[in-house]
Amino acid sequence: MEVVASKNLQPHVIILPTPGMGHLIPLIELAKRLVSLHGFTVTFTIPTETESPSKAQKLVLDSLPSSIDYMFLSPVDLSDLPSDAKIETRISYTVTRSLSSLSDSFKLITSTHRVVSFVVDLFGADAFDVAKEFNVKPYIFYPSTAMALALFFQLPKLDQDYTCEYRDVPEPIHIPGCVPIYGIDLFDPAQDRKNEAYKWALHHADSYRLAEGIMVNSFNELEAGPIKALKAAEWGNPPVYPVGPLIRTGDSDTVSDPSGCLKWLDDQPLGTVLFVSFGSGGTLSSEQLTELALGLEMSEQRFLWVARSPSDQVANAAYFNPQSIKDPFDFLPKGFIERTKKLGLVVPSWAPQVQVLSHVSTGGFLTHCGWNSTLESVVHGVPLIAWPLFAEQKMNAVMLTEDLKVALRPKKNKQGIIGRDEISRVVKGLMEGEEGKKLRFKMRDLKDASASVLSENGSSSKALAEVADTWKNSMRT
Repeated sequence: MEVVASKNLQPHVIILPTPGMGHLIPLIELAKRLVSLHGFTVTFTIPTETESPSKAQKLVLDSLPSSIDYMFLSPVDLSDLPSDAKIETRISYTVTRSLSSLSDSFKLITSTHRVVSFVVDLFGADAFDVAKEFNVKPYIFYPSTAMALALFFQLPKLDQDYTCEYRDVPEPIHIPGCVPIYGIDLFDPAQDRKNEAYKWALHHADSYRLAEGIMVNSFNELEAGPIKALKAAEWGNPPVYPVGPLIRTGDSDTVSDPSGCLKWLDDQPLGTVLFVSFGSGGTLSSEQLTELALGLEMSEQRFLWVARSPSDQVANAAYFNPQSIKDPFDFLPKGFIERTKKLGLVVPSWAPQVQVLSHVSTGGFLTHCGWNSTLESVVHGVPLIAWPLFAEQKMNAVMLTEDLKVALRPKKNKQGIIGRDEISRVVKGLMEGEEGKKLRFKMRDLKDASASVLSENGSSSKALAEVADTWKNSMRT
C-alpha cells in the first residue's frame, strides 16, 4: 500500500529504441507528442554495444524535456558475431542480449510509475516478453514506411511462395496495396535468404503479431494503398495507426552550425541549391565519391554537400560509427574544391539537415532515401534525387519515383557505378528542367497534406489520440 501511494500516477510509457539515430529520432518525436498533447511521461531504455553513448545520441537525449527520462541498458558483447554480420543481425542480438538488463529497468520504473505501455521499434519485438512479465501492453512504432511494414507481414507468405532468391524472380513481387516491386529492390535482409539477417527478418515478422497495435511513421495521403491494406487486416495483423510524419524538431535559434553552411545558404538565390547528403550512416565507395564530385561539377548547379570519407566494403560503414575517422576532403578529386568554390560548399560529415531543407535557397535534395530524410523533404516540400544505399531505401526509392513521382533516380552503369554524366543529367533535370518542375508541384501538395494530418483534427493526430486513449483507459481497468 505504501509503495502504491508513493507512485507517480501520471500514465507512463517505456520506449525501447534499437541502435541507430534513425530509430531514436522519430521515437523521441513520438514521445514529445505523447507528453505535450496527451499528458504522459516517458522513459527511454536504450540498448547499446558500448560503455558510452555517441556524441550525437548524448546531444539529442540531453535536450529532452524533464518529463522524458532515459537510461542506458548494460552494454552487450557482440565479439562472437562474424565480422561480416549484417546490421539487422547486430541490432537483433543487441536487443536479445539486453533483455535481462531491460527487466531490471522495468522493475525500477514500475516501482515508481504507473506504466501503461511499452513501445519498441521495428527490431525490438523480442523485448515483448519483458513487458508481459510486468503485465504491460506492448506496441510497435514502425519508423519506416507502411510499404515496408506491409512487406514484413507478407514475408512469411513470400518465403513459402518462392524457393529462389527474390532478386531472381523475373516478374514484380506483389505486396498488397503497394506499387509492384522487383525482388532486387526489396529491403536488404531479403537479398540473401541464407544469411542470418533474413532469418531475423522472418522472426520479427512473426513477432509483430504479438503487438497490441502498431504505429507507423507515415500518413494516408503519402501511402494510401499500403495503409488501406494494413488496416483491412487481411493478414490478421494488429491494428495499425498512421501517426506520421514525425520528424526532428527543435529550436532553430540554438542550432549548431560549425561549418557555416546556413550562413552560406543565406547568400544563395532562392531555390537554387541542391542539398547532397547520405544520412547518418551512408557511405560511398572511393570511385563513386569521385564520380559524384565530378558529376556535381559538370552540372554547373549550386550544391551543398555533406561529404564523408569513403568505404569500399559496405554502404553503411558509418551506421554504428557516425563520426568520420578520416578527413573526407582527402578523397575528393584534385582541385575540385577550388574549381567549384563559386557554386558549391562541401562540409565534412554533418550539417543541420532540417534547417537546410527548410531554407528558402534549397531547391532539391540528393538523398539515400532513408525514411527520416524523406519525411523531412516532404514536410518542407523539397523534391528529390533518389540514391538508395542500404536497408529498405531501394523500396523507398521505387515508391518515390514510380508511385508518388516526387523523385528522379539516376541509373547505374554495368559496373554498378552511377557515372558523372548521369549525375550531371539528373541534377540538371531536377534543378532547372521541366521534369523538376512537375516534381516540385507534386511535392508541394504532399507538404500541405503533411501539415494538415498533424493539425488538431488531422488524421495522424486522431490516430495517436486513439492510441493514447486506449492506454489511459487501461489504467481504469
